[in-house]
Amino acid sequence: MADTAPYETLLSHRARTATSSVIRDLLRHANRPEVISLAGGIPAPALFPLERIGRASEVALQEVGATAAQYGLTEGVEELRELFAADASVDRPVHPGQILVTTGSQQAIDLVGRVLVDPGDQIVVDDPAYLGALQALRGHGPDITGISVDDKGLDTHELETKLRAGLRPKLAYTNPNFQNPTGATMSRQRREHLARLANEFGFVIIEDDPYDALRFAGEAQPSIATFTERVIRIRTVSKTLAPGLRVAWMISPQPIHDALVIAKQAVDLHTSTYTQHTALRLLRDRQWYAEHEKTLSPWYLERRDALSAGLHEAFGDDLEFNTPEGGMFLWAQLKNSMVDTTALLDVALENGVAFVPGAAFAVERKLPNHLRLSFATASPPELHEAAHRLQAAVRRLAADIQD
Repeated sequence: MADTAPYETLLSHRARTATSSVIRDLLRHANRPEVISLAGGIPAPALFPLERIGRASEVALQEVGATAAQYGLTEGVEELRELFAADASVDRPVHPGQILVTTGSQQAIDLVGRVLVDPGDQIVVDDPAYLGALQALRGHGPDITGISVDDKGLDTHELETKLRAGLRPKLAYTNPNFQNPTGATMSRQRREHLARLANEFGFVIIEDDPYDALRFAGEAQPSIATFTERVIRIRTVSKTLAPGLRVAWMISPQPIHDALVIAKQAVDLHTSTYTQHTALRLLRDRQWYAEHEKTLSPWYLERRDALSAGLHEAFGDDLEFNTPEGGMFLWAQLKNSMVDTTALLDVALENGVAFVPGAAFAVERKLPNHLRLSFATASPPELHEAAHRLQAAVRRLAADIQD
């Protein structure tokens, strides 16, 4: 009998070179009951309107019957796309024919990579960047350049310098509102500047905006699409309703939209008709949804402040971190310390607290002393305790290093 080749040798180059999400791997440990998790960038389950979702599901079946359980258009349920278009037209007129409903925003990013990126193409991304976007885009084999993110978002002046030096990206990915992982919001001036650069150098901007509704301070900023047509906007209900619905959408220029539809046909035919109809019945009740959204920001604000206070108390000046105007994350840096946060993680887990090391989000920058702390799901007392457990872990590792 002939030898059978090991299964590993049958894998495609893309499968062999793909890497698992550090955060997804970490969650297996962070979910232990004795661990307070500051790791996962997930919305608080207590905010899911479960009863309302159940009723919306029933109403969908009553109103459209088997249609809610049948195959549907690749583009998405027409009435849902009309609703999304109306909402998006606040920034720039949007036609429902420009909207593609996707199975989560992660699929949207992957589809953009499928239709715009060939192996070796240059693209630019936030640095540090949302890990899921890096994972999706890297699968298409681009040459990735990281552009620094500071407290005003992606540094468009750094980008312009590299463009004038010869960089020619096809696309630029950014997370402009309460950026994952830094919590930064891109300033209006940088949004306008990025739009001008896209027009001048001919690249497309991916504006990934899942956290916009979670603002609890500062002024709302306009979409980058206000300033240029060269934008693919990605939005989701995952942070406002429930991620399990897997309903997101993107708005793109028509030629790109048409290519995205064809790409999605090959991936999953269409996003679940049933969850689309459920989401539609939730979102079209404008009064209820507006009231529901108002409950989100106070929850996250209370937890941001609890974690901030705990960190100040535990670390004093030994930890520097931002104060985001919304979203779910604090981006912190250990000061005057030789402690590497990747090495710190194992000690922290033993101490009953989880976080994500900054290196997980790095593109070109070295971030050995940084860490992302999510305040989304733990209670205020747990967040206070987590800060002290983290400080104890730092102290323990620092002592081991000195020994």
